[in-house]
Amino acid sequence: MKYEWRKLEKELYLPKKPTVIEVPTYQFISLSGSGNPNRPEFSEEIAALYTISYSLRMGLKKGAFGNEPFEYTVFPLEGVWTSLKKPDGAVNKEELIYKIMIRQPEPVTETLFQEQLLAVKEKKDNPNLEKLIFERYEEGLCLQAMHTGSFDTEAETFAQMKELLKQEQLVIRPTMDTFQHREIYLSDPRKVSPDKAKTVLRWAVEVEGGIQ
Repeated sequence: MKYEWRKLEKELYLPKKPTVIEVPTYQFISLSGSGNPNRPEFSEEIAALYTISYSLRMGLKKGAFGNEPFEYTVFPLEGVWTSLKKPDGAVNKEELIYKIMIRQPEPVTETLFQEQLLAVKEKKDNPNLEKLIFERYEEGLCLQAMHTGSFDTEAETFAQMKELLKQEQLVIRPTMDTFQHREIYLSDPRKVSPDKAKTVLRWAVEVEGGIQ
């Protein structure tokens, strides 16, 4: 049976309203970078993530790694974001710092990732493949919401999230050590107009004052 995250993990990926959830440990292939995401280099970084992810998916589907055949939908692209300095008003995209990633299913191990990465490098000439790493991370308590529209209008959804933040007496904490928030991209920008794009916005949070 094909594992489809859209059907089986709706709470995580398809929130109907701002909500507080517990995010367990997941494993990712990730890549770190900085600068304006509208530049061509950013697209090449994304391409590196998808190249290895689809290569692993195909091998697992065929049982090519000594595994039972396992079919699944590749997980969506995600990114955690911060900036060189706290923005005062509009965000300066040139000062953005990010880590982009694609979650991997449990059959993918770090050893399998490294082996498949070597194979992919022989076929694909993308220098960003050298930047890829395998990591596991538990995000823990989070507050998230679905944003529909351009990335430039995310402030509207963050405002809704702040209301729930106050109601639940929560405060934002960094995610993956130093990043301000996470975005999960559910729409393909090549196929969906910006005003209809769907992005999950997520803050890692904790109880205000640190009292559970």
